[in-house]
Amino acid sequence: MRSRGVFLSAALFSLTVLAALSAPSCSSDELAPRPVPPTPEQPTPPPPPLQVVNPILPGDFADPSVIRVGNEYWASATSSEWAPQYPLLKSTDLLNWELVGHIFQNPPEWSEANYWAPELAVDNGRYFVFYTAKKRGGPLCIAVATASQPQGPYTDHGPLVCQELGSIDGALIRDENDKLFLVWKEDGNSRGLPTPFWAQPLSEDGTRLEGEKTSILINDVPWEGQLIEGPHFIKRNGWFYMFYAGAGCCGRACNYGVGVARSKNLLHGWEKHPLNPIMKNNETWKCPGHGSVVTDPQGRDYFLYHAYSTKDSVYVGRQGVLDPVVWGEDGWPAINQRRGVGGQLMPKAPALVDEFSAATLALGWVWPNWRKPTFSVADGMLTLAPPADRAEDVIGGVLARATRSGDYTAETILDLSGIATGTVAGLSAYGDPENALGIALKAGKLEVWRRQGNNHQVVTTVDAPEAPDKKLHLRMVGKSGYLFRFAVSSNGTDWTNVGDEVNGEYLPPWDRGIRVALTSGGIAGASARFDSLRITPE
Repeated sequence: MRSRGVFLSAALFSLTVLAALSAPSCSSDELAPRPVPPTPEQPTPPPPPLQVVNPILPGDFADPSVIRVGNEYWASATSSEWAPQYPLLKSTDLLNWELVGHIFQNPPEWSEANYWAPELAVDNGRYFVFYTAKKRGGPLCIAVATASQPQGPYTDHGPLVCQELGSIDGALIRDENDKLFLVWKEDGNSRGLPTPFWAQPLSEDGTRLEGEKTSILINDVPWEGQLIEGPHFIKRNGWFYMFYAGAGCCGRACNYGVGVARSKNLLHGWEKHPLNPIMKNNETWKCPGHGSVVTDPQGRDYFLYHAYSTKDSVYVGRQGVLDPVVWGEDGWPAINQRRGVGGQLMPKAPALVDEFSAATLALGWVWPNWRKPTFSVADGMLTLAPPADRAEDVIGGVLARATRSGDYTAETILDLSGIATGTVAGLSAYGDPENALGIALKAGKLEVWRRQGNNHQVVTTVDAPEAPDKKLHLRMVGKSGYLFRFAVSSNGTDWTNVGDEVNGEYLPPWDRGIRVALTSGGIAGASARFDSLRITPE
């Protein structure tokens, strides 16, 4: 048995050796442990959206338009019947904005009024603003101005389209074949007619229309009411998206909202979001609409648009607000889950103080279109005179600042040593040249006055106090946006009320907020000097 076991062991050993000799050889690398394939990297999620405090543009900034250039943002807004036309603002974070200029220092000569809805655009390194204005003796038109840099200067190229019913709210877009187009609204609602959006090819330099126009969208669902307007386009994942506004934009009876539509082709196939309007009223903001979308460097989309504060109503105007755009799995956008304007609410707007210490008038001062007063700043004083053709109007010369709250105190100091004999000068809550109220010094008397529908009435007259240092302090306190009280002081500390509360509910024009204005006029050669203006929200 033992010899058999030895024989079997030897045989097994021989088979093992033969198997080893016949097996292919292996390198040391092949004998080493094989690496585990790496796990595919997951895409980095975008950072959370910005923490927005609204309004980001406090005051009257209707129809805002925004573009991004590198790491900077540029915006503009309707100036309506105030000059200079179209404020130009700059930001590095979308939240904090600085007024850096205006598109136009003087109104384009072809135009006469209604400076609305500037749409900023950039295409192949060129900068455009498509804007609305009323042609002299004619209808509303869309015109274009261009620049080589976003801050300008902008060169006006005049009107592109002036339809009989009016043409407003121009927007630039390239179609699916990379052809440049202008899209705009025909203002049919001005005569109780529908309001189509037209699209028509533009020349490559963007300064003239070519070919034929095509209707691509119209107001045809109940929430849109009498109109759609304010189209703005973006391209995303093979779709064109059009953000637009519907219903009534302005005034106490406004019912504005935001809609969105999409199509694979610019000229046909548009479908409206079944959940329109995607923006509506809430307890804090009402009548949101007419804005534009901008994408930040992190790929997040934001919608900059306007809305009225429910607290301050129409008296402050349509303020600029911002919200993130969230894209659903169905490809449709949502803004604050259709709950109206989001973000935190600004607790209190900052005070505005101008002591006229600069060599020139600070940005932010405005005057009525085509009624530019004569003014200068020197030695800490603003000298204000009316234009010659308005000199006899007691408020012929106007320089104004927008309010940021319905409750505020405005104070100015009138330099009695610098006032021309016969001049009427003072402080006003100003709607337009035909609708305003205020307090003014006239021939040693203080008058509280009220102008409605160009009917000018003096409400109260009192003697002006003695002012040993030749400085008269005037105060206007606004409450709820439309109730005003006036006071006077000879030292800035001890104040005396002048007259009773004055109701200015009639003041705001339908598309503008009230301004705080310094005024002068009354006679040919009228001139007055002011050494400060302070507007403090309450």
